[in-house]
Amino acid sequence: MIFFSSRKKVGTIKMLAALLLTIPMAAAAQQHFSGAKAYEYARQFVAIGPRWPTSPGHAKAEAFLRTHFQHDRLEEDAFTANTPIGPVNMRNFIVRFPGKKDGAIVLATHYETNYWLRNINFVGANDGAATTGLLLAIADPLRTATAGGRKLDGYSVWLVFFDGEEAIKSWSNSDSTYGSRHLAAKWGRDGTLGHIKAFVLADMIGDKDLGIQRESRSTDWLVALMQQAAKKFGYDRYFFQQEEAVEDDHLPFVERGVPSIDVIDLNYGPNNSYHHTVQDTLDKVSPRSLTIDGDVFLETIRLIGQR
Repeated sequence: MIFFSSRKKVGTIKMLAALLLTIPMAAAAQQHFSGAKAYEYARQFVAIGPRWPTSPGHAKAEAFLRTHFQHDRLEEDAFTANTPIGPVNMRNFIVRFPGKKDGAIVLATHYETNYWLRNINFVGANDGAATTGLLLAIADPLRTATAGGRKLDGYSVWLVFFDGEEAIKSWSNSDSTYGSRHLAAKWGRDGTLGHIKAFVLADMIGDKDLGIQRESRSTDWLVALMQQAAKKFGYDRYFFQQEEAVEDDHLPFVERGVPSIDVIDLNYGPNNSYHHTVQDTLDKVSPRSLTIDGDVFLETIRLIGQR
């Protein structure tokens, strides 16, 4: 048993009262992104089933995105890709949330699944659906912030959902990244690329065992800003512990001089055993990982806006 003198007791009570008053303020200052909401969106997307180009599931995935963003500034970027199976109709989706500063930050993912895995019921829960869910959930606070004609305090934020990231037959420079190659070339021709301050790609980062590599061709200052964002939340251990070169949807933008980063976790399952298999199912995806992703992405947007 511990006894207090009356003076110490009064002082202790005042200290406790002051501490209790600060707790709601601290909680409000450290509010987290809703990984649970991102997971729910991913669940809905996975429920569509396989989404390989030319499939009924692909048309359903397009309709899902079209319906979800029907009240936003949505652009559908339809194009025909020349593939090993002939011309294939594909479609990127671009959603714009306006900012006060001149310029845009692009957050991107791909949404389709592999054509060459069409016979094994590959639903791509982590490889496409989780990051689609992540961007859908990121759209929620952006939509709220820009309601009623308001603008974001920093740069505009554009969400891009790429089609055709996966190879149709076998990965090569010509058989992969169809949507990003098309859009980067299109935006290069019409001058849009000069408006983009940063391109941030999300790929395969819903894994329960999250470990995001530093992609070696990503822009150094963007990597540093994302490290700073991760450190703010104590997420350092999940980011950039290893370095590796990755061929992905960011490269068409890197090659055109756009500051870009590929945020990717290449080790999916024991010895990467879930990647591109029927094991890539929703039970392997974690709301906690999606919370980490969303916290860091939104803080990175804020830090880019301060540059």
